[in-house]
Amino acid sequence: MINFKEKISIDEFDGKRFQVRIVEAENDNKAVLTHYLHNIHNGVSKYYKDYALIALSEYISYKQEEENIQIFEEEALQQLLFEVENVPFPTPKNYKFKFIDLFAGIGGFRIAMQNLGGKCVFTSEWDKEAKKTYRANFGEVPFGDITKNRIKKFIPDDFDVLCAGFPCQAFSIAGKRGGFDDTRGTLFFDVAEIIKKYKPKAIFLENVKGLRNHDKGKTLETILNVLRNDLNYYVPEPKIINAKDFGVPQNRERIYIVGFRKDLKINEFQYPEPTNNKVTFKKVKEEKVPPTKYYLSTQYVQTLINHKARHENKGNGFGYAIIPDDGIANAIVVGGMGRERNLVIDHRIVDYTPTTHIKGTVNRDGIRKMTPREWARLQGFPDNFIIPVADASAYKQFGNSVAVPAIEATALKILETVKLI
Repeated sequence: MINFKEKISIDEFDGKRFQVRIVEAENDNKAVLTHYLHNIHNGVSKYYKDYALIALSEYISYKQEEENIQIFEEEALQQLLFEVENVPFPTPKNYKFKFIDLFAGIGGFRIAMQNLGGKCVFTSEWDKEAKKTYRANFGEVPFGDITKNRIKKFIPDDFDVLCAGFPCQAFSIAGKRGGFDDTRGTLFFDVAEIIKKYKPKAIFLENVKGLRNHDKGKTLETILNVLRNDLNYYVPEPKIINAKDFGVPQNRERIYIVGFRKDLKINEFQYPEPTNNKVTFKKVKEEKVPPTKYYLSTQYVQTLINHKARHENKGNGFGYAIIPDDGIANAIVVGGMGRERNLVIDHRIVDYTPTTHIKGTVNRDGIRKMTPREWARLQGFPDNFIIPVADASAYKQFGNSVAVPAIEATALKILETVKLI
């Protein structure tokens, strides 16, 4: 990991005025340098070059100061270029289209789009742990808070598709028409603002299924009104897509919203049909017995049993669930009963010695949590996807991610419709 300073001075030429500003927060210098190196062989690099060269000089200065070595700009550039290109998921050499990746998480959209021949020219994600995972796999540090104008100014002018899995927020539309201005203060407003300025050929938005009924349907109604009327995009009715229909054993429903710039004369779109590739948990189960730390203690198992019984007595269906090898997992989510709704039975354990501080002993029924790698597979991430963070962060990241195969199947339809592939 490159250890840049938190702040760098940047000379910015704006017409005839020469300004100096400080780029702060969220290691934007790392982002601009890796974005520059990722695009060093194409015209997109021009959007990052001036800032990247300053960041490079800061890096050289830091290395000399901290390690007492002589390092030259060309050597540093080659070293860093190797670091950004020698990753599990490099950019396709002969890419067919360009896209940007907003609210990128750990790169589920990016894997899908790169699989189809896409080149990512800008990415943003505010979570620091997610950034670590993103960089480990793509060699690129995402820019930070996309609500900040200093971040938005790095977006290149020329890209074909905007991808965003933006959070769901309520809008202030009481007594209003539910238009562009009514979304101010929400993250969708920033997405809409970017669409308005850059006018990509196509947009691909993903959100939780609950968006359909959020705020009694007003939220989705406003989003569609902004896209269709304020931004002038053809937007077919959104569709709920289930990941289990696209080759992963997870019952995960998400709403997909796609749109096409109206001057492209596109007036129909067909979402992908479910595949016949039905799989079960057995396909994603760990090949070897997982470490003992994933097995529940006897006391915790009993707590779950008691908790479920209390809810059943109240007529509720809430509680833990054990997924059989020939079954399909519940949606993996962050918090609540996210992991407990996806327990499994694994009798391969032979050493019951606790490896973490637990109350009671390791249960003898083989009940364990799924591992982060199993969650990765449930979302369609390939096994060469690096997980460089602790388990707690990994569960959060995969729980928040998109299901790659479902995204890829839909993206294929979008790209075919726009004739980008």
